[in-house]
Amino acid sequence: MNKRLQEASGIKRGPMLTALLIGAFVAFLNENLLANALPGLMREFNVAASTIQWLSTGYLLVIGVLVPVTALLQQWFTTRQMFMTAMALFLAGTCLCAVSPGFEILLMGRIIQACGTGLLVPLMMNTILALYPPERRGSAMGLMGLVIMVAPVIGPALSGLIIDTFHWRWLFYMVIPVALFSIIYASFYLKNVTELTRPRVDFLSIVMSTVGFGCVTYGFSQTNVWSESEGYGLLTLGSLFLLLLVWRQLRIKEPLLDLSVFRHPTFSLVAVLVVILMMVLFATTTLLPIYLQDVMQLTAFATGLLLMPGCILNGMMMPVSGKLFDKFGPRFVILPGLFLIAISLWLFADMDSDATRGTVMFNHILLFLGISFVVMPAQTAGLNQLPRHLVPHGTTIYNTLQQIAGGIGIALFIGIMSSGANRYLHHSLDPTAMQEKTQSMVAGVQTVFWIEFILVVLVLALSWFIRKLPDHKTA
Repeated sequence: MNKRLQEASGIKRGPMLTALLIGAFVAFLNENLLANALPGLMREFNVAASTIQWLSTGYLLVIGVLVPVTALLQQWFTTRQMFMTAMALFLAGTCLCAVSPGFEILLMGRIIQACGTGLLVPLMMNTILALYPPERRGSAMGLMGLVIMVAPVIGPALSGLIIDTFHWRWLFYMVIPVALFSIIYASFYLKNVTELTRPRVDFLSIVMSTVGFGCVTYGFSQTNVWSESEGYGLLTLGSLFLLLLVWRQLRIKEPLLDLSVFRHPTFSLVAVLVVILMMVLFATTTLLPIYLQDVMQLTAFATGLLLMPGCILNGMMMPVSGKLFDKFGPRFVILPGLFLIAISLWLFADMDSDATRGTVMFNHILLFLGISFVVMPAQTAGLNQLPRHLVPHGTTIYNTLQQIAGGIGIALFIGIMSSGANRYLHHSLDPTAMQEKTQSMVAGVQTVFWIEFILVVLVLALSWFIRKLPDHKTA
């Protein structure tokens, strides 16, 4: 047994896990509170969808460029130091959002929040992997998934109720006491379980990572990225820096990201799966509230209630999928989950302006039921294949891919929706009519869902090759 596991076995895992999960809950609750509020904030600040989406895309962009550094930071600072710093940043950002006088300050507050979340998520995953042996990680990760997914359960309805009843600032006021409680609880129960090696800091790799991921994500966020030279230029520059980053990581002795993790086939397959699924998931959860409120004319509260059953079922099934993973292996849960996601997207793609609330609710339930059987089991399968010294790099890479893919997905698919809507209006006999504008949004959303369906079908074919390999490497 690994020395670190032996040390962790003497720690009370329950209070440790609770401290981590409270922090994760408050961070993910805040993110999901805002998703359903975007249409209302568009009207509040009088900005377009391409501008307001920066409250989500910018949040994910900052997390994406920060997460790669956490593998290094966790080798320099203790578990308690990392967690307290992360939650302090998150609390400061939340306070700034609550008092922001305009969109620019609100975005700045979101960026500070993202700095805290970017430190928190990889730390949480690495600590769980250090606390639990491989044969119990599926259940522990499933519990983490359950708590994380409680936020989408209550987030949309709660944000809708606040937007419809109070002021949007209460989205942040209510989070402040929960964040404070998380810090106080962790000060009593959170122990240090990560091993400090204090490797050399390669600042050049940090710069390459930040510029590369930042330019790629920002390039995709341009409204007309496929027709504007600025978008091409940013994507080219970002890709160049990422290639230089890969080249440097393969040459230096102590890389920022140890890319040897991709020598493990299951880890690499899961990485592809994570990228595509996060693009689909983040884009869908951003587009659905806009569709429900602008096409179906639902209130923000009604939108939240409509999306609640799928999120509830997702949270309930997270621990179940973790136990099934431990007992039967990854393919037993991942393949059926991807199949359900594909069916859901196919049904969404066939949805028109006459769709009923029941239809939307059923499709959303299928989508999130499938997600509960894929995301955490797939990542656990990939990480279980890595030697222990590579696990921090593996979790960092997965979390980086999640955030970057989510940001790209939102920006890319909102652009595709806008392009589809514009094409519809271009061929319309009366493009100024309200009914035609509604139909144009439906056409744009349908285009997005068809593309997402094709991507998930491709991932479904690839997932057949995800196998359960011996876990002795992580023991």
